Amino acid sequence: MIRTMAQERDVGIGEILGVHHVKVPVSDLVRSRAWYERVFDLEPLMEFRDDSDGVVRGVSYKAKGDLALALREHPAAARGIAGFDFFAVMLCGRPDIDAWATRLEELGIAHSDIIDAPIGFIMSFDDPDGIQLRFYTLNEQGADPEGRVRATRP
Repeated sequence: MIRTMAQERDVGIGEILGVHHVKVPVSDLVRSRAWYERVFDLEPLMEFRDDSDGVVRGVSYKAKGDLALALREHPAAARGIAGFDFFAVMLCGRPDIDAWATRLEELGIAHSDIIDAPIGFIMSFDDPDGIQLRFYTLNEQGADPEGRVRATRP
């Protein structure tokens, strides 16, 4: 069981609390939606229809931990960021990234080797448009690169 370190606290006016959501551009919403839902076990929260033709061109998902993800059909943007990792998913530690490596293999999705880096372990893989997705782990003390403890295991 992982316990996150989020605490109730007073928030100053204008204080940045974190990332609201990450919107991933995709070339084919139907294909990418099926892939992301299968890989990350995502549950749709809301669909966004195009004003001109009523076709669903976007979807947002219920958050997984602190990750709130959305997909938006935008072929040119998807082509433009292919091969680039514009966000990374945070995991707790080595057992977690090992579990994801196994999951990706079971789904037939190629991934990089797990790299032991000074900031934790890293693994990357591509979505259907070639956008690089990465997992990064916290260090062995559950801290991020700035030393903030983000999660602990009892």
